[in-house]
Amino acid sequence: MVKTKSGSGGGEVNRGRIYICDDEEGMLRYLRKSISEWGFEVKTESSALALLRDLEKGSPEGGILLLDIRMPDMDGLEVLARVRRQRPDIGVIMMTGYGTIDSAVEAIKLGAFDYLTKPFPEERLAIVIDQCLESQELLAENRSLAEDPCRRPAQGEIIFRSRRFQEIHDLARRVAASDVNVLLQGESGTGKELIAAVIHEAGPRSAACFLALNCAALAENLLESQLFGHRKGAFTGADRNREGLLEEADGGTLFLDEVAELSPALQAKLLRVLQDGEFIPVGDTKARRVDVRFVAATNKNLEEMVARGEFREDLFYRLDVFSLVLPPLRERPEDVEILARHFLAKVAGRLGREVNEIAPAALEMLERYPWPGNVRELRNVIERGAIIARGRILGPHDLPPHLKRSRVSEAAATDQASLTLAEVERQQVAAILRRVSWNKSRAARILGITRRTLDRKIHDYGLGPERTD
Repeated sequence: MVKTKSGSGGGEVNRGRIYICDDEEGMLRYLRKSISEWGFEVKTESSALALLRDLEKGSPEGGILLLDIRMPDMDGLEVLARVRRQRPDIGVIMMTGYGTIDSAVEAIKLGAFDYLTKPFPEERLAIVIDQCLESQELLAENRSLAEDPCRRPAQGEIIFRSRRFQEIHDLARRVAASDVNVLLQGESGTGKELIAAVIHEAGPRSAACFLALNCAALAENLLESQLFGHRKGAFTGADRNREGLLEEADGGTLFLDEVAELSPALQAKLLRVLQDGEFIPVGDTKARRVDVRFVAATNKNLEEMVARGEFREDLFYRLDVFSLVLPPLRERPEDVEILARHFLAKVAGRLGREVNEIAPAALEMLERYPWPGNVRELRNVIERGAIIARGRILGPHDLPPHLKRSRVSEAAATDQASLTLAEVERQQVAAILRRVSWNKSRAARILGITRRTLDRKIHDYGLGPERTD
């Protein structure tokens, strides 16, 4: 396996394998250079058939594929369908020209993770690759529960110095003793699973299982089986009985992340568990009883969803016995430095790098940036920076370009304070839409609102791709 050298800090870095398939030699050179510098092993092909042969020979160990929709020897959508059958472990990101957006949307329906519209900047490529890796990690974590379902939450991972987060941490420990269900709200990447682990560890169920399930990471039928279990023969491929997470968590805590993504049918089944402590595995007729504490999390406004009929009101009140709202990183900037140093120390140790310091100018950039992806985005930025840094110090040139452009003057900050709330919101919505190249689904997730709410705000504020400044 080829590994990419990363500067003079010593050691070799390998963040995984990325396949690239495109018939344009210039695009292959551009992608190979950029992605190799980020610490990935890169394998390029200009032929779809050659790519499929490579994938057939390679070991099924995950990875990412960047695939052009228009290939000379085979249609990109056909290649995608064959890759999904041949190597379902690989995350596929399609690349498309301006005239093939409809094909890109069709690719998403066929199982592609996302698509990039050519020409795309390096920062956009890095963001989509990071998001694809995170999605694969979630799927791998959910699959690993079948092998080792009862796990203890990680200790010592909550890093903060702000009074704002200290209050949340203290409240979590206090509510833990009551054994009530807890709803954690806040944007993606704010640390909701870590707070759920605190609640479990500080509560009366700490000696039992703590299980976590991301409700957005699996299709509905797989999610139902994962949660409730199934009987042999319940569906195609169910060759044995399998306990679900509810039975595995009996006596302990079950953390349901992205609970707003549950379908109406699964909401009804979950409500029965919360009300009566009973559920029926898929394909069974006999009810099972369990005693589980629920900690649920969402980056959406469940009250608004209840009002629109998108989430059951009775389920909402069962989950929302006690609610904690986690603040975004931009509202606790004093935590940025301590988190950045923590992540730098971890990634440097893991990758064998000598980089162990952050230059003052780089730290200033980190503290000025609004962090729409919160702590998770900060971790990814520090990891990429540590990989490309030369020497012991992580400097401004090691940070992504979009952080450099986010620097604002004090005069601009003063002008911001004079804006109305609606004007501030319009600027924030416009900024996020620009940052994700007008991918509305991504923008809605970052903003913590529904796609429908985002569409309404775009209409109300008169926004468009050419009118977001």
